[in-house]
Amino acid sequence: MEWIAGFVIAVTVGLTGMGGGSFTVPVLVLMGLPTAEAVGTAMVFAAVLRLVIAPVYMMRRHVHARYLGLLLLGAMPGLVLGTWALYAINNSGWKPAVLLIVGLMLTLSSTLSFVPRLRNPEFAGKNPRWLALVALPIGVETGFSSAGAGALGTILLLNFSEMPVGQVVGTDILFGIVLACVGSVFHLGWGAINSSTLVHLLVGGLPGGLAGCVLAKRVPGAKLRTAVAFIAIALGVQLMWVAGRDLIAKHQQRSRSTDKSVLTATDAKDAKVTR
Repeated sequence: MEWIAGFVIAVTVGLTGMGGGSFTVPVLVLMGLPTAEAVGTAMVFAAVLRLVIAPVYMMRRHVHARYLGLLLLGAMPGLVLGTWALYAINNSGWKPAVLLIVGLMLTLSSTLSFVPRLRNPEFAGKNPRWLALVALPIGVETGFSSAGAGALGTILLLNFSEMPVGQVVGTDILFGIVLACVGSVFHLGWGAINSSTLVHLLVGGLPGGLAGCVLAKRVPGAKLRTAVAFIAIALGVQLMWVAGRDLIAKHQQRSRSTDKSVLTATDAKDAKVTR
C-alpha cells in the first residue's frame, strides 16, 4: 500500500506540483504513524521527489526566478515557526484544531479558481512584494503539517499571477524543494522520520513523479487548472476529516474520563455513608 500510495502521490506532484505533503500526511496518519513522524516522513519524501522532478521543469524554462525568490523570502521564517509549533504542541489537544483550520483554509482558498471575479492575474506583477507577505502563512502551514508549499503555493500563483500553468507548476516545485529540504533538516535532527515507510514511498514515488512530468506536457492548461483546484479542495476536506476524527476521539475520551471520575467519587461517598 505504501508503494502504491507513493506512486499515485508522485504522479500528482509531477503533474500539478501539489500533493507531496498534503496527500502523504493524511495517508500516513491513517496508516497509524504519529502525526509528527508522518509530517517528517512526508517532508523528506516531498524533498526527494521534487529534486527528481525539478530538472524537467528547469529544462523547459518553467521557473519564474523573481517570484520564487519573493515566495522564499516570506515562507522561510514561517517554516521555522510552523516546525517549532508542531513540536511545541505535539502532546497537547490543540493539534487537531489547528489541522482543522489548515484544511478549511486550503478548501476555501481553492474555491477561488471557480470564482472568476476573484481572480486577479495582474496582482503579482503590480504588487510583487505582497508575495512575500502572503507566503509567510504558507511557510507556517508547511512546517506544521507538511502541506501548503505545493497546494497553497500553486493556488496562489494560478489565481494571482500572469504565469501560464506550466510555469506555475515549475516555480512551485522549486519553492517546495527549498522548504522541504530545510524542513527535513529539522525533522531529521529530531528523529521524526520513519525510514522504512520513506523507502517504500520512494520506490513507488520516483517513477510516478517522472510519469506525472510526461503527462503535464500533454494536458491542456485550462483542464490542469481545474484539476489542481479539485485536488486542493479534496486535500482540504481530507485534512478536515482527519482533524475532526481526532477531535471526536478526544471528546469521547474526555467524556469517559469524566464519567469514570464521577463514578469513583460516588463510590467513595457511598462507602463513607456505609461506614
